[in-house]
This record gives sequence, C-alpha cells and structure tokens, in this order.
Amino acid sequence: MPDTTSGAGRYAPSPSGDLHFGNLRTALLAWLCARSTGRAFYMRVEDIDSGRSSDASAARQLEDLAALGVDWDGEVLYQHTRFAAYEDALRRLPTYECYCSRKDILAAAAAPHALLGAYPGTCRDLSEAERDHRRAALRAQGRVPALRLRSTVNSWTVTDEFVGDYVGLVDDMVLKRADWAYNLAVVVDDAFQNIDQVVRGDDLLSSAPRQAYLAHLLGVATPRYIHVPLVLNAAGQRLAKRDGPVTFREMGDDVLERLGASIGLPGARSAAELLERFSIGAIPREPFIWL
Repeated sequence: MPDTTSGAGRYAPSPSGDLHFGNLRTALLAWLCARSTGRAFYMRVEDIDSGRSSDASAARQLEDLAALGVDWDGEVLYQHTRFAAYEDALRRLPTYECYCSRKDILAAAAAPHALLGAYPGTCRDLSEAERDHRRAALRAQGRVPALRLRSTVNSWTVTDEFVGDYVGLVDDMVLKRADWAYNLAVVVDDAFQNIDQVVRGDDLLSSAPRQAYLAHLLGVATPRYIHVPLVLNAAGQRLAKRDGPVTFREMGDDVLERLGASIGLPGARSAAELLERFSIGAIPREPFIWL
C-alpha cells in the first residue's frame, strides 16, 4: 500500500451502471481534494450489493475515470474481497438479531412519538423464547435475521468542511442482512486504507454520524468529511440517467470542460490543469443545475 503519512482520500463507486455527470463530478472533486493536499488517492469498488453489482459495470466505471484523468494509487480495492474483515469487526460490536421486515419497520416508524428515521427497537429486548419463535418463522420463509448494532447513543457529532459541526441521528443500524451493510463496510475499509478525507455528495451527510459512531466503537479514527453539493436536474431533483445523455460515454469530448465549469474552473483541457487551479475553499456551495 502506498505511503499515507500525509493522509489519503478515496472514491468508492457502486458498480450498478455507468457513472453519470454527477458521479463523475464527485469523483473529480474527491481526486482534486486529495491530490491538492498531498494525499494518496484510492479507488474502491463497493460491490457488496450482490443483487445490483456487476464486474462489467465496475470495469466500465474504472475505464471512464481513467479516461477523465483521475488516477489512483495501488490496486483497486473490491469490497467482495473484504468479508473476513467485516466479520472481524462485527465480532467486536454489540449486536442483536432483528426479525422485522421493511414493512414492519415502516409501520413502526409511522407510529405516534416514533423518532423520525430511527429503528424503533422492536427486536432489541426480546426474550430468548421470542427470538427462537421469530427465527424459526423467518427460516420457514427462507430468510435470515438482520444483525443490528445495540447502540448506546441516539446522536453523534461529526465535522464537515462546509457545514462545520453536524449532529445527526444514530440508531440500532443494520450491520448485516443477506449482504453486508454499507455503514459497516465503509468504516472498516476507510480504516484499512488510512482514509482521513472523505469527499462525497451532501445527500450522504446524514449517514456520517452513524459511521463516525461505528468508528468510535471500533477504535479507529474518524475522517474529516467534505460533503459537496449535488448535480440537480432542471426540476431540482438529483441527476439520474433518465435525464438524458449524462454518462461519460454519452456526453462526448467536452465532458471535462463541462465538469470544470461545474466546479468554477472553466476552460480546463485536462485534469492536471484543473489540479493546478483548484482549491478546496473555492468549491461551489450550491448545487449545480444540469440543463
């Protein structure tokens, strides 16, 4: 693994389709933030969702990022190779089995006095007899229980470059269902790669306190976060592939120039030129509107 004494950043796409302009912009910003501060930069493929991930999609994403001029240090890290590390982390955390379906959780969350967005703790304090009964019922349906964190807090504070101190919800989050949960995997992998700078879309700010709390429980450092504004369509919604020709391969030769303009650096002809002109403090604080 490359030297990370000056810290490291990363980009971690999910291989469920080609990267669109919004994804590419976040990847470019993550690369610029890391390289401009002397950090290593890693590429991680978040392919733990077995129902959506594909090797072909991962390969296309990496090809597109390389063509854009985004380079990375060392080998690409694939999360499907990291299951033993997630198992080890899971053994070090206080957990309990949860037998609720998503429908059950939605119904409980809609009840009066329910904490908005939080798991209500339905399965937290069941007796062993109740657990045996519910476990058998799930097994008969061909399902397995989820494993949830037994949290001792309901909020946690993180520091974001733009927002400052941010206090967010922490609940008994899922750590594993049939697949590993993102919140656990990202914390374990960031620690493994010595990531101390996380650049990603600001739609993920609310998940940072959960991840920071997990890092605290596991005894690893919490990275400094830079949550950047998203790319939105003309209706003010998050950009998606349905918004037209928005992927790298659809946009043509001017994609880099358009990306540069979206971060306040118009006219650049290469990623290297963007890096020469870039500073973190100049990142636009408002969403970029795709027209």
